[in-house]
Amino acid sequence: MINRLRHIGAAILLAAAFILGGCATHDPDDSSIPWNRPAQWEDRPPGMGF
Repeated sequence: MINRLRHIGAAILLAAAFILGGCATHDPDDSSIPWNRPAQWEDRPPGMGF
């Protein structure tokens, strides 16, 4: 009986850790990577150098 309560308690603690931990929610404007504009090399034909 006590062993079963320990397993239930551990499962509740594990579920609470997942729920409370969650995922990070970052503002999309905080990104330092300019995803919405092409890189400098993407507008040149292949083989023309940098």
